[in-house]
Amino acid sequence: MAAAPPDGQEKVIAAAQHIVKSLANSKNAADDMIRILSGFDNRFSLMSNLFPPPPSSAADSVLEAADERTSQGEGEGDEPDPDDVAPAGEEWDAAVELIERWESPGAGDRLLFDSREDADDYLAAASCLLGAPGPRAETALQAAMARLEEEFRHLLIRGAPPLAAEDLQASLLRRLSLTVPSFNSSAVDLDCPSFASHTGEGDGAGGRNSVSDDEISPYLISPDTVSTLRDIAEVMLRAGYAPELCQVYGEVRRDTLLECLAMLGVDRMSLEEVQRVEWGVLDGKMKKWIQALKVVVRGLLAEERRICSQILVADANAEEECFTEAAKGCVLQMLNFGDAIAIGKRSPEKLFRIVGMYEALAEVLPELEGVFSGEARDFIKEETEGILVRLGDAVRGTIAELANAIQGETSRKPLPGGEIHPLTRYVMNYVRLLADYNTSLNHLLEHWDTELENRGDNENMTPLGHCMLMLITHLQGKIEEKSKLYEDEALQNIFLMNNLWYIVQKVKDSELKTLLGDNWIRKRRGQIRQYSTGYLRSSWTRVLVCLKDGGLPQTVGSSSALKAALKDRFKNFNLAFEELYRTQTTWRVVDPQLREELKISISEKVLPAYRSFVGRFRGQLEGGRSSARYIKYNPEDLESQVSDFFEGKRPNA
Repeated sequence: MAAAPPDGQEKVIAAAQHIVKSLANSKNAADDMIRILSGFDNRFSLMSNLFPPPPSSAADSVLEAADERTSQGEGEGDEPDPDDVAPAGEEWDAAVELIERWESPGAGDRLLFDSREDADDYLAAASCLLGAPGPRAETALQAAMARLEEEFRHLLIRGAPPLAAEDLQASLLRRLSLTVPSFNSSAVDLDCPSFASHTGEGDGAGGRNSVSDDEISPYLISPDTVSTLRDIAEVMLRAGYAPELCQVYGEVRRDTLLECLAMLGVDRMSLEEVQRVEWGVLDGKMKKWIQALKVVVRGLLAEERRICSQILVADANAEEECFTEAAKGCVLQMLNFGDAIAIGKRSPEKLFRIVGMYEALAEVLPELEGVFSGEARDFIKEETEGILVRLGDAVRGTIAELANAIQGETSRKPLPGGEIHPLTRYVMNYVRLLADYNTSLNHLLEHWDTELENRGDNENMTPLGHCMLMLITHLQGKIEEKSKLYEDEALQNIFLMNNLWYIVQKVKDSELKTLLGDNWIRKRRGQIRQYSTGYLRSSWTRVLVCLKDGGLPQTVGSSSALKAALKDRFKNFNLAFEELYRTQTTWRVVDPQLREELKISISEKVLPAYRSFVGRFRGQLEGGRSSARYIKYNPEDLESQVSDFFEGKRPNA
């Protein structure tokens, strides 16, 4: 014979009988029942507003029995059979006992989800108790929720396998069809390509939807673990434990995403740390930030959103809260670094990275905004837009710093041979690379005063074109100033010619040509020709004077005076030519074509004059004992020596 039910169970049966009788006798019975059950258990009252109780719960059993009896017209005096409700009580007792066994010392440190069978039984028991009355059931349910919370935490941690930076980055980049930009710029070579030119054009907003389980998910959480986590989440959500669930999810997943961020090379840095770090280190961190931004938004965050939606499919509000808590730490760390750069000390070498950061952040803003919703979305959008404004201010301020640096350059040592000044190389490499950021800089410089009051026929230039013109104009003014460091006027012209040629070449062979226009190039080439003419005049006028007839004695019978004058002329010519040879073979004209053109110009001016002069007056000196001392060169010798000019030979070479 079955044992008598305990007092608690008798009370449950009695309560059920009372409920059924009320259902049969009153048209307001349903309301009465809800009021009774709500007072019986405040947690059930909360959950009844959110989720329907499971079909197997005692509440459904009672309601179904009542409906059936009412439909059959049972009389007021009929008593319900206790056997109709007893199985629910037995199920509650069994569920309580199973949970209590797992709380007993005998359970040790065992984990439920090391066994799928244990896990299924436990989840079923916890589900069964969601509508169970009584303190014992309530205590068991609380214990179950605490264990499920810890097991949920454990599975989240264990489900994210040890990460290898190379595997994570390679998987993310391959999935997103991104090519890692190669930035190797420094303050010296400034060889820094545009970020946009290295990322391709096929990785737009659609890339976020192309992430597949087998590409990224294994590096964030095992797909097999997701279904188990979903089962736990459903029970906890139905039990009213959404806050606890979201707290655990947010903590664990936030740490996982921050670990991924560190593997992508983005470390947590305070504003003070950013300000103190040396440029070489900061340059690398800015580069990695640019590279990581798309990967984070289109890879990590998009995948985390997908994982979160699968685990918390039962409650959209919980899903949103969990994702926000998990993702905001990663996003804010990225944004805080960008803000620290934007408000940090400005220096020309930072400009390319700052523009790259601006471009990358502006590009992903719609997608970054799209993965959040509600207040979180508004907050992230506002923060990001504020950083973009400050990055734009930093760009304009840095260009102004560069303009001041060009004008304030104070080196006083002339370069040997009139070669290209380092300032010219630096500035032209700088502006040539800035031109690669045409779209972004035209936007950022649209309303910026570039200090060029008299723009003349340049009024149709873009904002970036005006900016480039300002910087190059400052450079040309500084080069003119530095040419005065040379005492030799001819060398001044060689120096100016070399530097302007370099400027024109950098413009002609880059996007600067489009920005400044053909007319600008044509005018500067005209200046180069003027410098060439200035060189020829200042160097060779003194030599050519020696080969002119003017000033020679013309009176008949003055052959001795003529010979003396001719000797003086040839002597002066030889001395002047040899001095030019000694000095100007050490000078260097950088452009081979320009160098040959100058040599040809010298030969065309000097050789015919020398040949004519020697032809007219050789007879006056021939036969004398020292004629060879004065006519030292034939025209071919001079032509050979002219070929050595402007090669940059050192005196002892």
